This record gives sequence, C-alpha cells and structure tokens, in this order.
Amino acid sequence: MIELFMLDYCGYCKKVKAFLDEHFIPYKMIDISIKENEEELIKIGGKRQVPFIIDRDNKVEMYESDEIIEYLKTL
Repeated sequence: MIELFMLDYCGYCKKVKAFLDEHFIPYKMIDISIKENEEELIKIGGKRQVPFIIDRDNKVEMYESDEIIEYLKTL
C-alpha cells in the first residue's frame, strides 16, 4: 500500500491525493502536522517536503507530485 506523507493545505499533496482517489489506488495518508509523522518523514526522506510517497512493496520512495503521479500510472 502507498503511504502518502502530506499536509491538508498543500496543493501538490491534494493533486496526488486526487489522482490516487480517481484511480482507486489504496493508500494511507500520513499528516506531517503531527510531530511524530514529521520526524518519521525527515528520518526516511531526509527533508521536510511533501508530498512524499513510500511504496514498500516496490521499494520506492519519492518526492515531487508530478514524478509521483507518473510513478502511480505504472501501478
């Protein structure tokens, strides 16, 4: 399952979320306004930037909404 690190007010996050919803791709939202989630994002990705996805099944981690959407099209 895709894990989407995001913030509610982030337009780029909304863009990725809309793509996931429109294509019925299951995902887990992780809100980085919660300190523990923010710390996990920085630990995994190295910076505080959203959107960030993790696809553990395929060992993929990435930032940048357009790149994320291009990846999601391959699923």
